[in-house]
Amino acid sequence: MSAPLPSLPVTFRPTRTRAVLYAVGIAQLAALTAIALLLPKLTGGERISFILTGVLVLAVLLLLSRPKVVARQEGVTVVNLTTKRELAWAQVLRVNLRAGDPWVHLDLADGTSLPAMGIQPGIAKDQAIRDARALRALCEERGAGDHAAR
Repeated sequence: MSAPLPSLPVTFRPTRTRAVLYAVGIAQLAALTAIALLLPKLTGGERISFILTGVLVLAVLLLLSRPKVVARQEGVTVVNLTTKRELAWAQVLRVNLRAGDPWVHLDLADGTSLPAMGIQPGIAKDQAIRDARALRALCEERGAGDHAAR
């Protein structure tokens, strides 16, 4: 009695975590900009440094919100903080999300493991478990011809 497979393409990402990161980033930028503009004794350079600090923090938080896993007909795309990797279905042998893992790990046919930060239990554990199961089912269905014996 498993859930039906999602239709492709499907994107898995930590939406609650992204919402928190966006909200915090915008709020801190607004706060630092307000401070920079409202404190009368700041020089022009100090005002600019306050605002640039806010922009830098926002940029880091936006980078942290980047991870996702996209399943398409052709395969899986894993986007982590600074990397993007395209995988054919046959390259993904197993989808792992063990208790205590910060995110999903993909066991690959070349013997390596690839973190897939787009599925992370963080503040939405139930959603991450559903997403990991869906990705696992897709991998098993799409790669079944090459890996039926595993």
